[in-house]
Amino acid sequence: MPQKLRCQVLETVDHGGQVHSLTLASERPAPRFLPGQFLHLALDEYNPGDFWPESRVFSIASVSDDRRQLHITYAVKGRFTARMETELHSGSEVWVKLPYGEFIVDASSETCLLAGGTGITAFTAFLSILKEDQPNSVTLFYGARCPDLLIYRSQVEAAAACPKLRPIFMVEEGRAPGCLPGRIELEQVFQSLPEPMSVTYYLSGPPAMLKTLSVGLVERGVDSKRIRMDAWE
Repeated sequence: MPQKLRCQVLETVDHGGQVHSLTLASERPAPRFLPGQFLHLALDEYNPGDFWPESRVFSIASVSDDRRQLHITYAVKGRFTARMETELHSGSEVWVKLPYGEFIVDASSETCLLAGGTGITAFTAFLSILKEDQPNSVTLFYGARCPDLLIYRSQVEAAAACPKLRPIFMVEEGRAPGCLPGRIELEQVFQSLPEPMSVTYYLSGPPAMLKTLSVGLVERGVDSKRIRMDAWE
């Protein structure tokens, strides 16, 4: 069952480009959550018994065993996230309720993860638990505007100790070793997969990316049951 927790901001990281990460310390251990689930974050005070204040949802980037600290990454896209950028600093208090969501990667079959920008946070907990004996391939396309915004690249590379994980990094601006130029394009995705029609696709990123890629997958004949989306704004 979802629980409501008061949290203190332990650390804020400004990655540039109005992208930020937060480390939150919860007042008590958070309930167990599955990789890919999300939380609601509220900036205003919550009094138990009252209505839940205005909040936004964010993927939980934490390793699922770490229940005292919660990690999220967000991009400033509107009034609420602008408040987060302005108001949150070390020592600030927020409220969260979790866990929610069913965007759970099923690694029992061949999978392709398509992550744009902070959408990678829907996959980080899953990647952290991949085992060396993972039987099925996991192909990850991780794209960002520029190399500095591939915030979780080091975690992805660490997870690549699993021989079945194949990460592909892409940047729209600038160049970096090991990164391909441009956005995630389905032609490139299909060329990278031995049997693209038998793969399950998981999409997480900005709405425009989700629409373009999901429509493109259907147009190429992929069964809609093999297309999973973590829709967020």
